Amino acid sequence: MLSARHLSFGYGERLVLDDVSLDVKPGSITVLIGPSGTGKTTLLRCLAMLATPQAGEIQVDEQLFRYPTATNLPTSASAPPWPKLTAVFQQLFLWPHLTLRQNILLPMRLQDPATVATALEELIEAFDMGNFIDRYPNQASLGQRQRAALARAIILNPRYLLLDEVTSALDVEQITRVLDYLAQLRQRGMGLFIITHLLGFARQTADQVVFMAKGSIVERGDVSILTNPQSQRLQQFLAIESAIA
Repeated sequence: MLSARHLSFGYGERLVLDDVSLDVKPGSITVLIGPSGTGKTTLLRCLAMLATPQAGEIQVDEQLFRYPTATNLPTSASAPPWPKLTAVFQQLFLWPHLTLRQNILLPMRLQDPATVATALEELIEAFDMGNFIDRYPNQASLGQRQRAALARAIILNPRYLLLDEVTSALDVEQITRVLDYLAQLRQRGMGLFIITHLLGFARQTADQVVFMAKGSIVERGDVSILTNPQSQRLQQFLAIESAIA
């Protein structure tokens, strides 16, 4: 299991994460929702070992990382658990001089070519990428680049996959394709942690919904909290989302 316990993170006197604890189980989908600027991406970066909390613990299966330390690095006998733990951010981070196919295959260059080819063909079909897979990033739409970045992470076959708004530029048909494939990954035992502003996405996919505001987890539960919220803050958030929709 991927677990965070009592994480705190800040910049100077500005606290971004305040005593945050959560679990992401293998074979499940955890969806994180909340207002912009509330620390959701920072939490994902901490879970992905790309930002260093000032306090707390992160456990990835048998590996335990404690913060802080004198060296400003996590206390652990092991290196960060990449690529068992893999993340996709809104910025996507695609190499501009490589085609989308080459970007996807880059981290797999030392793996068995036949196995990689089979996995890539599955992803091309799942995300409908056949007509643009050999374009360069500047020749592709944002939605096409999002699908390529997602495929690059999935082809690594991580045990835990962390996703930050990876459907934001997709149309309804492509969102459905992604949802279907994420459900397959859950069935294969992958644990997924997904930040999204799409409540319909959360309702369709989540085993656990976590609501954050002002750097803290306000409420969590199954998808029923989206129709029967217990906290006033989540009630306000859902009312605003409903009015906008």
